Amino acid sequence: MEGRITGIKPFGAFVALPEGRVGMVHISEVSNSYVQDIAAVLHEGETVNVKVIGISPEGKIALSIKQLLPPPQRTGRDNGRGPRSSGPREGRGGPRGGKRPPRDDGPRVWQPRPPAKSDNLSFEDMMSRFKSQSEEKMADLDHESGGRRGGYASRNRRGGR
Repeated sequence: MEGRITGIKPFGAFVALPEGRVGMVHISEVSNSYVQDIAAVLHEGETVNVKVIGISPEGKIALSIKQLLPPPQRTGRDNGRGPRSSGPREGRGGPRGGKRPPRDDGPRVWQPRPPAKSDNLSFEDMMSRFKSQSEEKMADLDHESGGRRGGYASRNRRGGR
């Protein structure tokens, strides 16, 4: 949609939208390239095309100019990663060497892990299982640390102060 910039702050620009609403374009959503000073790129009173990328529960509207721009052109040399990645680096590619599989350039979206198989256990059974696993882990940790938990308490056990 189209909006008019009504205010510029160091972190973003406020945009008046149709129907009397106001949204904000964060500085990271202004351009495909790095923007250090938003006032050098956007100006109050300027008309811009924006995309609504989110609305918070409080009703704040997050906008983006960058998402309406064409994707940045990548040259064969830098693959869009900047000048520091012009050649192979030591230690890259894992212990067997070679190239990494191509990375998906799509957005990374957090996905929850599927819940552990419960075999239709009751809450009490699940709690009992959790407690026994927890006790096993604590016993392993206690064994690895030689029975010491660290700090001054370990000195007191040995007859110190």
